[in-house]
This record gives sequence, C-alpha cells and structure tokens, in this order.
Amino acid sequence: MIRYDALDALPVRGALPGLNDALEGHGTAVLVAPPGTGKTTLVPLALAGLLGEGSARRVVVAEPRRIAARAAARRMAWLLGEKVGDSVGFTVRGERVVGRRTRVEVVTTGVLLQRVQRDPELAGVDVVVLDECHERHLDADTAAAFLWDVRETLRPELRLVAASATTDADGWARLLGGAPVVEAAGVSYPVEVVWAAPVRPVRPPHGMRVDPALLTHVASVVRRALAEREGDVLCFLPGVGEIARVAGQLGGLGAVDVLQVHGRAPAAVQDAVLAPAPRRRVVLATSVAESSLTVPGVRVVVDSGLAREPRVDHARGLSALTTVRASQAAGRQRAGRAGREAPGAVYRCWAEAEDGRLPRFPSPEIKVADLTAFALQSACWGDPDASGLALLDPPPGGAMTAARGVLTAIGAVDSAGRATERGLRLARLGLHPRLGRALLDSAEVVGVERASEVVALLSEEPPREYGDDLAAAVRSARRGGDAYGGRWRAEVRRLRALASEATKATGATKPMEAEEAADAPETRHAREATGAQGTTSASRFAPPHRVRLPVDPPMNAGEDGLVGFVAALAFPERVAKADGASYLMVSGTRAEAGEGTALRGAPWIAVAVADRPVGKGHARVRLGAAVDEGVARLAAGSLADVRDEVHWADGDVVARRVERLGAVELTVRPLRNADAGLVRKALLEGLRLEGLGLLRWSAEAVALRQRLAFLRLRLGEPWPDMSDEALHARVDEWLEPELGRARRRADLARIDAGAGLARLLPWSSGDAARLDELAPERIAVPSGSRIRVDYGDPAQPVLAVKVQEMFGLQESPRVSGMPLLVHLLSPAGRPAAVTADLASFWKDGYKGVRAELRGRYPKHPWPEDPAAAEPTRHTNARLRR
Repeated sequence: MIRYDALDALPVRGALPGLNDALEGHGTAVLVAPPGTGKTTLVPLALAGLLGEGSARRVVVAEPRRIAARAAARRMAWLLGEKVGDSVGFTVRGERVVGRRTRVEVVTTGVLLQRVQRDPELAGVDVVVLDECHERHLDADTAAAFLWDVRETLRPELRLVAASATTDADGWARLLGGAPVVEAAGVSYPVEVVWAAPVRPVRPPHGMRVDPALLTHVASVVRRALAEREGDVLCFLPGVGEIARVAGQLGGLGAVDVLQVHGRAPAAVQDAVLAPAPRRRVVLATSVAESSLTVPGVRVVVDSGLAREPRVDHARGLSALTTVRASQAAGRQRAGRAGREAPGAVYRCWAEAEDGRLPRFPSPEIKVADLTAFALQSACWGDPDASGLALLDPPPGGAMTAARGVLTAIGAVDSAGRATERGLRLARLGLHPRLGRALLDSAEVVGVERASEVVALLSEEPPREYGDDLAAAVRSARRGGDAYGGRWRAEVRRLRALASEATKATGATKPMEAEEAADAPETRHAREATGAQGTTSASRFAPPHRVRLPVDPPMNAGEDGLVGFVAALAFPERVAKADGASYLMVSGTRAEAGEGTALRGAPWIAVAVADRPVGKGHARVRLGAAVDEGVARLAAGSLADVRDEVHWADGDVVARRVERLGAVELTVRPLRNADAGLVRKALLEGLRLEGLGLLRWSAEAVALRQRLAFLRLRLGEPWPDMSDEALHARVDEWLEPELGRARRRADLARIDAGAGLARLLPWSSGDAARLDELAPERIAVPSGSRIRVDYGDPAQPVLAVKVQEMFGLQESPRVSGMPLLVHLLSPAGRPAAVTADLASFWKDGYKGVRAELRGRYPKHPWPEDPAAAEPTRHTNARLRR
C-alpha cells in the first residue's frame, strides 16, 4: 500500500508540475531541491507513473555511491509498500535486485556508464535522473555527456533530469541544451553553528596525513556535543583511517553506540545507520553521508573540516587521494544534516575567521583526477580527446596526455588515441584499464584464481597491518577473518567469473556481470587505481579473444613472483630496479621501500601503491611485489628501447649502445664508429657545459676575440658578438670544418680558435680590412715603441707604457675615438699611475710620481716639465752618449 502520508509530506511534490512541464516541452530539466525534500525518492516514482498519476515509464536513477543507491531504492520501495525488486530495484557493484515489474532502477554512475557504452540507445529506458550532480564526480560528468550525445543523435525522446541540492544550475542548463531550471522549496530547521577550533595549533594536512592532535580534538568535540545536546551525533572525517582512530578514542560512552560509515563498511552496517535505533548513536562517516542519505535521529553534526580529493603527480607518475580543507559548499551540506528532522547544531572544528578563506566549492574531479579510465571511455565512445563531449569543464591537456601514455603502454589505444580491439575488450571488463590488462593478460599465465586474487587486492587497498609486500598481503587476505577479508573474497569470486568469461572466445561478457563490475570501491586506493569503467555496444567491436603474451611467462617464479607478475602488468611504468639504496622506476621516479620490509634487497620490484612523504623528493612504496628482470621486460615491454647514445660526460664524448626499459638501463656496450651527427652534438654539448676554453686559444686568438668584442661594443654592427652564447649560436660559421672532423675532447684542443674567429670578420662589407685601423693590436708611442693595447675590458682598453716613453705627448692616445686608459709604469715596469687624461696628469699628478720615483731610479730622466721633454726608452747614460 502506497504511503501517501509520507509522500505528501515531501516538499518536492510542489515542484512536480513544473518538472513535468519542462520535460514535456523540452525533454531535459535541471531540478534544484534542498536536502530532505524528496528529490531522490519522490521524483523518480512520479516520473515512472507509480503514484497513480501520469504515464507508465521506465526510469533509471544514477547515484554516485553504492550506499546511496541501495538506500534510495529501499526508501522508494517502502513508500510504495513493496519489497525491493518489485516496482523499484537497484544495481550496484556485485549486487543486483531487479525484477520483471521493475520500473525504477537505481544504479551507480559506473553502472550507468557501462549500459550506455554497451547499448547507447538505452532501449526501454524513458527517463534518466542524474542525482547529486553538484558533487562533480567524473563518472557523473561523463555519463551526462554521453547521455546528451545519445539524446542529440539517437534518442531525442530520451528525457534527462540533472538533480542536486546545490549546483551550478545555469551551467547544467546550458550543458543540456538550455534546459529549464525547476526549483523546489525546502523545509529546513535552524542549525546553530558552534565554532570549536583546537586550543593549540595543529599541522595542516599533507597527502594522506592528518595531524593526530586534530583527531584527538575531534573526539573531544564529539564528547562535548553528546553532553551539551540531545539526539544522535554525525561526525564527518576524511577517510577510513581517521574514522578508526576517532572511534578508538570514543570508548566508554556507555549507552551510546559508535558506528562507522564509509564505502568499505559492510552493507549490514550501512543499512543499520539508515534505520531508526533505540539507543543514542555517534555515526562517524566520510563524505558519503554529505548528501543522498538521511541518517534518522541526527540532531548534531561535528565537522572535522577535512575531505579527500584525488590528485595526480604527473611528474612522478603517482596518483592518489589527498587530504584537503573541505569547501564552504561541503560545510553547508554537512551542517544541513543536523536540521533534516528538527532544529540542530553543527560543531565546526576550525575558527570562524578561517571559514571565509575556505574554497567555495570542491574541485571537479575531471580537473584533478587520474584520467586514464576517462580517456578510455572517450576513446571507446569515438571521441579520443573528448573535444566533442558536453562537459562542464574540459579535461586538462596534460592529464589527458598522461592518460593516453598509459593506455598506449598497455595497448588500449593507438598512436592517434583511438581505441584498439584490445582497448575495447578492456573497457568491457568494467575495471580500470590497468587492472583489466592485469586480469586478462595474467589469467592464462598465473591462473584465473590467482589473477583474480591479486586484482581484487589492487582494487581495494588492504589494511595497513597487511604490510607493504603484495604477496604477503594476498596470503593475509586468504586467511583473514576480518571485514576486509570478507569483501576481498566476494570480489575474488566476481573477478573470477569475469576473467573466465572474458578469456573465452565465444562471446561478450554477460551484461549482468559487466554492470556489477562497473561500480568501483569508494576507497583511497580504488580512486587511485580503479574507478568506474564503461563498456561499449557489442555490435561495435569484435568478441574478446585471448591475449597471447610475447615471451614465455614466468611459470617457475614461485608464489611471490607470480603475484608480482600480475602487479607488473597493472603498473608497467612502476616496475623498478634496485639502484643503490633506492629503486628507479621505468617512469624515472625514484622510490624507497620501508625499513624491515621483505621488498628490500630484491633486484626488481613492481610498485602498486606509492606516495610522496612530507619533505621528500622521491616516492615511498606502500604496496609492491618482488619480480625478476624477465617479468619486468615482459610487463613493460612497450617501454623497451635500444638506442645509440652519444653525449658529453666526465669531460669527454661518451658513445655507447644502451638497452633501456624506460628510464632503467639494462645493458650498456661501448659504441665504435658512432654517428658523426651525434658526435657533433655531444661536442657542442661539451662546449656549452665547459666553455670555449676546450679549444686552442693562442695569445693572438685571445687578443683577436678581445679586439672584436671592443668593436662590437663601440661600433655595433657589422662587428660580430663575441659572447659565449653568440659564438655557440654561430658555431656552424666559425668552427667548421674542424668541428666536423673532431671525435673527442683532444680533437677540440687542436682546433685553432683564432683561425675560426677570423671567419666571423665582416668580410662582405669590407669592414674587415679596417680591423687594424679601428682596433689596432699595437700603437706607436712618442718614444717610437709599438705598445700592445690590452682590450681585456672592451668598455675601456688599456695601454701600459713606461712614463718616460710618453714625455711630450699632450693627449691620451685613442682607438676608434675612445681615449685609452693609460697605465704609466716605472722603469721596472711596475704601475706608477693611471690616467685617461694625459694632459691633466702632466699638470697635476706627475709631480708626486716624480718625487717618489726619481730617488729610486736615478739613472732615468725625470724632467720637471714632462709635456715638453723628449720621450725616451733609455737611461740618462744612454742619452748622454
């Protein structure tokens, strides 16, 4: 019996006429309805005609999380007075409850993507409701883009509704072709805000790390809320680990139950949280409880102010969730949980002054997440770069390039980014492309059972106590009686069925299995390594066939080696070779294994999970397996390369033939008769790194360079630039053909730099002939001597000459119109005075020099009037003769 009293109490009922009009007139609509108004439960029932009004339709509702999908289906079934699987059913990962009479089916966005890829027309579906669009999960954005494409090209009668509590309504309306926006008024109770910042400063989050002091403070705030308020307490924390720590600090609460809600929690626990309870409760939850779900009895929210978002370190090839400050929008959503059923309160574990500095909205996943799965989805859809998809935010170019690199490495796309036959098979599995590749390629080598076990473990990162050795973690999961072990065994069974079916050459994966595979685990490692994946229409590509490995597989590798083989196939660019105290991945990233781990000492490892510790430039292995070189070569074979390398190293040309696996050197042999062009590049590299001093610079060559540098500074063109940078840029003009004949450093030392520089003189203009006129190497002084000009400082050339040889000269000598800086020397050649104005020196400075030097050098002339004296190179005795 339909519970009309409960249905009539839902505020969204008032928006139904407007929603129906929008769908009738436009075919699409954006529904904005606050939490608790019934948009997730009443609207689908009304659209399906299950409330006695309107035509009978088949409605699919897409939710971002499994827990929300199950809860929504059960709530709708309760409103109809039926069991789940009658008029309302659901399909999530590993579980499908749908009957022949089902007209409303709640699915995860991953399942929806699978269906759209397999059957773009969505035969039999009349309406699709995309719930909680504001969360901006990548699967939801992708599903919306695909559905709009379907509506525009195949099914114009398909109706689409984007529904959310708080969203960019205008943006979604534009995306859906100018869809009408329908708003529903909410009935919310007042929520008092209590600012409960820690007394002492706490360290900001970094990576997955959260300051334990903050978690202790959150636990104390929960106890305070229990003492000050009535009703259940809902506490938001960023992840499973933080929930476990806070739960451990809430012991001894007496008649209060502490429940933990997250994607890993058993279905029974999730269901218990969503049902009324006789005892008071503290519900510790991740962001799964922000929207879609109403936890009955909650009157108080304690908000840690933290959330998890995906991030990708493209430079190191690592991706993971990271802890961030929750956005203002998330804070409003969380606070609203306290006012769903009655007035409530929210305790915010940060200062009021910090609130305005928080980001307004969470980052759209498409901007920050690993896009490997998205890129394969787009490629299978026929739009490799996603440029034709209707997306609120385009995928970042760098992230798409990195994603295509991964897909190319595993053979899922070709050089143009188009899906290969292999990529289409991988997409059909409903796994992340990495794990799909590992499952398919390793099943016939290590066996379906072992392949499924390892991939199941990689799908959902095991508890910390399992350690970082993947093979040991598999053994722990086999014998473990904990909740993780139970989920792991269920996943192994599902993957075993998938692998067995996919390796047959008789047909496609069963639809049911593909859909159940689509919904990825909502855990940190799942976001890193799996994600929800799509399939494509069976009519669009050939049935799967077995993947033949290019070399003999490691059948004698032992248990650990076979486990490592599966991991290496999943993460080929993270295969790593021991290099001193660390490991070098084929991607070029360095990583360290933890102290005391069995991984240390292994010559090769396959890294499944890694992160970057605070203050470190390299990665830390969180989960990996030992492998041998044969496995490494097989798994990362597409990254193998043999090339001749000629470069400048250790002061000379090094020529060698190198076999590489990505950044890892496998074999190195000296290379004789290296390509002349490569040798030339290496020599130029040496000249750039060590300077032009590698050439033979005679005194004449140095002087020529200095004279030309002076003319360049003084006169400009056409005189050549003599800087190292300019000479490097014109190396073809002045060092050939000598450079072309050189093979090593010693050959460079035989090249006459002066002869080369002479080639740069402005011969074509005729100015080269004036070199000695404009910048003479030597000039004549009054004594008759020809003294060398020092052009070492091109801004001020220097003439160093004995004082007596300049007697009688009234003005300083000039070159190219510039007075030389005259260094007047004693008879012994020591500096006595410096002047650029010889006339002033004779008048004012000479007396002091004469007084100082004539006693020391009495044999030399020291006239009182040097401007009128005879210049000389000789002593008084010579002069008298």
